Amino acid sequence: MDKLTPEQRHRCMAAIKGKNTKPEIVVRKFLFSRGFRYRLHHHRLPGHPDIVLRKYKTVIFVNGCFWHGHDCKYYALPKSNVEFWRNKIKRNKDRDVEDQKKLFSMGWHIIVVWECQLKPKSIQKTLESLANTLYHIYNNDRKIKTYEIPEEENYLTAAEDMECYND
Repeated sequence: MDKLTPEQRHRCMAAIKGKNTKPEIVVRKFLFSRGFRYRLHHHRLPGHPDIVLRKYKTVIFVNGCFWHGHDCKYYALPKSNVEFWRNKIKRNKDRDVEDQKKLFSMGWHIIVVWECQLKPKSIQKTLESLANTLYHIYNNDRKIKTYEIPEEENYLTAAEDMECYND
């Protein structure tokens, strides 16, 4: 049974922000301190990613475990109005998958950072892993492509026959 009245619960849930949350700000401050420059909540991209790094062709979603149904100890369905919350979380998860498919088809790399990964116990490991992933993406996307010439005995690169040069 819920400890709050429906009006109190409504006020609490309505006060939860979708942008500029504490976990998002933690990630943004870390990225900025490491020299990464980004844009916020790009309205033209599917899902309005929290952080967009154009140079890295990467978007970062900082998801709350409850709102996006993460399989961790911080996600538990409320005991009141269970069917409503189950459907809402399912719609959120389905929308996340659709947005990620669209972004992937547009050529974007997608990183999801979960709220539980930003708890004191694992925050440093998560943020370092994020930076390493971005460096890896940058290096792989800009890797010099080498082309090998097929090794054939009579491989000619000039437009003329070799007989012209033997005279």
